[in-house]
Amino acid sequence: MNKNYRVKVNHTIALEIPKNEVEAFDALQSSKKHYHSIDKYKSVSAKIEQSNFEERTYTVRVNANSYEIKIGNPLDELIEKMGLSLNQNQVINSIKAPMPGLILEINVKEGDEVKEGDYLLVLEAMKMENAITAPRDAVIKAITIKQGDAVDKNQLLIEME
Repeated sequence: MNKNYRVKVNHTIALEIPKNEVEAFDALQSSKKHYHSIDKYKSVSAKIEQSNFEERTYTVRVNANSYEIKIGNPLDELIEKMGLSLNQNQVINSIKAPMPGLILEINVKEGDEVKEGDYLLVLEAMKMENAITAPRDAVIKAITIKQGDAVDKNQLLIEME
């Protein structure tokens, strides 16, 4: 796995910083949101003006300039390469079979309003029952399977609007 942090500054400048340089960076925390460091014999003052830890986005004022920063770590890169990351703005409109199996029950019908986490159907695979839930609040647009159907991996099961 790559040992670099990917940093995007002001949505345009992309940097890759080696993990060992991040770990060796020497900054003194002078208050809850204020830091001080020396870089190439120059004094650098930084203040974290806004932070969103979950999204790893920060607004940082360095000396007199303000920067929007997004940080990605090696795990983020691996997740993205595997195609497992979801864009926050992406809306899921279809439920597909996560694995081949048999539809044991369907708990919704077309036109039903569902809430995130509601049980939609039960899929039996490898002698285990798997409850498939709604990924978001939605209205069931179409159901493309019926109870007792055998389904393949990635087969469309339910469409939502």
